[in-house]
Formats: sequence, structure tokens, C-alpha cells
Amino acid sequence: MSATTQARVVSVPLLDLKAQYRTIAAEVMQAVEAVCESQHFILGPQVNELEESIARYSECAFGVGTSSGTDALLLALMALGVGQGDAIVTSPYSFFATAGAIARLGARPLFCDIEPDTFNLSPASVRTVLAQCERTQGRLVHRASGTTLKGILPVHLFGQLADMEALCDIARNEGLAVVEDAAQAIGAERDGRRAGSFGDVGCFSFFPTKNLGGFGDGGLCTTHDRSLAERMRVLRAHGGKPKYHHAEIGGNFRLDELQAAVLNVKLRYLDGWTAARQRNARRYDEALGAMRAHVRTPTGVAGARHVYNQYVIRARDRDALRAYLAEQGIGTEIYYPVPLHVQKCFASLEYREQDCPESAAAAREALALPIYPELQPAQVERVIHAIQEFYRP
Repeated sequence: MSATTQARVVSVPLLDLKAQYRTIAAEVMQAVEAVCESQHFILGPQVNELEESIARYSECAFGVGTSSGTDALLLALMALGVGQGDAIVTSPYSFFATAGAIARLGARPLFCDIEPDTFNLSPASVRTVLAQCERTQGRLVHRASGTTLKGILPVHLFGQLADMEALCDIARNEGLAVVEDAAQAIGAERDGRRAGSFGDVGCFSFFPTKNLGGFGDGGLCTTHDRSLAERMRVLRAHGGKPKYHHAEIGGNFRLDELQAAVLNVKLRYLDGWTAARQRNARRYDEALGAMRAHVRTPTGVAGARHVYNQYVIRARDRDALRAYLAEQGIGTEIYYPVPLHVQKCFASLEYREQDCPESAAAAREALALPIYPELQPAQVERVIHAIQEFYRP
């Protein structure tokens, strides 16, 4: 076997969207052609179908399609009245959109640390921040910043739910709203409930790399509240109702009909794809779990459903391991190398790295391995073998 052929055989990309597309291409193109034939591209029947289907899948009453997962977060916060002078508790270990949506509305992200095992927002850390607040004329005010605490925005990172029972209890006791960043966790479960069904609003992303990914940007908000769903529908179309009449300023956050058509096809396959991700994760767990001195595999919550948008290990000599895997033709990614609380754009908030030590440690140690549904058993074994070889004495 030539070197070129051997490299092609053992190459393991972090993600292979072409492999997935090949299995559903005919159905997807039929759906796309139907939209093109109809020439109905904005908020048509495909969007309506997707909104209803995702709401049902997520065990919610209502779904509101949006132009991206970022805009889903922004729309949810707008609908809840978050703005200048407010604060939202959230995680510093997440994609930028989580805190970015808060800041875009003039509100302040109050960063709380994560649980080291799950990478998700720590209820204990949230309680610590709440201890820094006081009741003033019916408002919960953060003493250091003078901002009014309006809500909690937990992230269901990498496909596993945060401790929503604890976080929702905190929110209820303090009169706070809860917005779930479920961008990476569609179909994930904990305590018998699905992602997006715990809080006031659940926010999903259909970015192509997500478990349910479109052919571009797309997102959706779920809620149990009819009036809140209607408010989000109005705000996503420039705040106009009826058309050309604007009682308030919204934005252009509408989900495209073409994206909805693609997603309606893909949704039929989602549970099968999730099962394949879980199968790959079990094999990684089995093989890498014995390497605790070097690698920590993801920690699952008993009885919960982890959907593994990413399979993220914590690795000793992470950067060297990643370089070695790249030499072996194995794709990896670092999620996330710089925690949000120390990003340059948030320097005015005056956080130090040590303010969220678990997030800082995760940023130094975390490494995502290939986990996509079409990953072949031989490819999984190739990844495992390479990691074992790297750490072999």
C-alpha cells in the first residue's frame, strides 16, 4: 500500500457532512425543489411544520423559527425585556454567542463557573453570585455593578443538560427568567424532560455542524407560554403587527423556508443519528476510560440522555496530543481555548482568569474527538489506538 493510500484509509476527519448528505440527498433535493417550485421563501408552510415538529420533539407547546441560534438567544432575551442596566447570569465556558447576545442588548453577563465533570453551569457558583446581590425596591441588584439581575442563561454544552432542576429552583425563588442555550443539545434529556422544556425559552441552533444541521444558519425558540411565543413572532419580523405597524423595534430574525425544508427531512433521521453518536461514545468510554492518568472521558449523568454534539475529553499535554493526532490524520478541535470572562471585548467587566478556575482549566485541557454518526468502527479504533500510542511509556 502506498503512503498516499494509507493516509487516505486512516484519515479521520472531525466531521464529515458529505457522508451524511449522501444518505439523504434525494429526499433533501426533492424538498428543496418543492420550495423553489412554490416560490414561497419566507415564513411558509415548511417553517410552520418545523416549528410544530421541533416544539413537539422538545416537549414544548410552541416553536418560533429564527435566522440563527444566536438570533434565537437574542430574540428570547428581547422578548423577556432584557436591556440596558440589566444582568444575566451565564457560563463563561461556551461559544461566544451565549454572552454576546446579552451584551448586544446593553445588559451585563454575570459569569459563573462550571461543574468540572459536565462542563455545565454550576448551581453552587450561581448561588455565590446571588449572594453578591440585594433586594432594592423589588429589584435584585448586583452590588458591584449596580445592574438588575433579570435571569439565568445556562448552556447545555456538548449535548448534555445542565442541572436544570437546581437552576430553575434558584430562578423561581429569586423571580428570575430562565433561557436555555440548547444549541448543542436537541433531544437531550435529564430528570425526565427534554432540552428546551425547562425554562421560559429554549434556544436551538441549526448550524451545519449541529446534530440537526441545516444548509446554512438557522435556529428556533421553544416555549410553553402562548403570549411569549406570539411576542417572539412579532419581534422576529421587525416588531410589526399588523404589517407596517410597529409598536416596538424588533429585528429580522426569520427562518428561511429552504432551511426549514432541509431540516424537516433531517429531523426524521435525528434519533438514529443520535444513537450512532452514543454508540461511538460508548466505545470511546470503554477504551479510554482505563487511561485516567492521562485522559478523562465525558461524565454522564445517571438516567440522562447525552446526545454528544461533541465528545470532549480532558487530556494531559492536550496541545501535544492534538498535534500528534493531526500527524496521524485525525481531526480534533479545542472547544473553547479562551473562556468568555477573559475575552478582550469583556475586559471592562474586570474579570480575572482565576474568577472562574474550572472554566480556565477546561480551556487548557479539553479536546473534542470525532463523534459524528457516520464515523466507521475502524475510524473509531484508529483514534483510540493513536491516543494509546501517544501516552504509551
